[in-house]
Amino acid sequence: MLYQEFYPFYAAQGNPGFYNEEREQEREFDLMKSYYPDTARKIQEKAEAQCQLLDYEGSRLYDECPDRFMLYHICSQVKEEISSDTSAQEMPGSFLDDLIEVLVYQEISRRRCRRRRCRQCRVL
Repeated sequence: MLYQEFYPFYAAQGNPGFYNEEREQEREFDLMKSYYPDTARKIQEKAEAQCQLLDYEGSRLYDECPDRFMLYHICSQVKEEISSDTSAQEMPGSFLDDLIEVLVYQEISRRRCRRRRCRQCRVL
């Protein structure tokens, strides 16, 4: 097979700038997380840990439409882990539940976006 133009092997590997952009986004997200209050930071860490357990190929986190019961189950597991913390007990119950839900959903959304971007790179 004859090619009109020569393409070096590394040109077929994709856009190297993409990984720099993702690294920069992660750095910025980590910076913003460092500004969280202590209770929110602890909840965020627990939410990340729960999502990390479910982060595998074919996971329900990456379904086209995530199941509401599964999301509730993840939030309840985070709430059980954080319930022993005294600073979290100072918050009103509904506010704590809402904060847990928001942080869990935000973490899931971030992971889904990252997975979607990675799949687009593999296809290209």
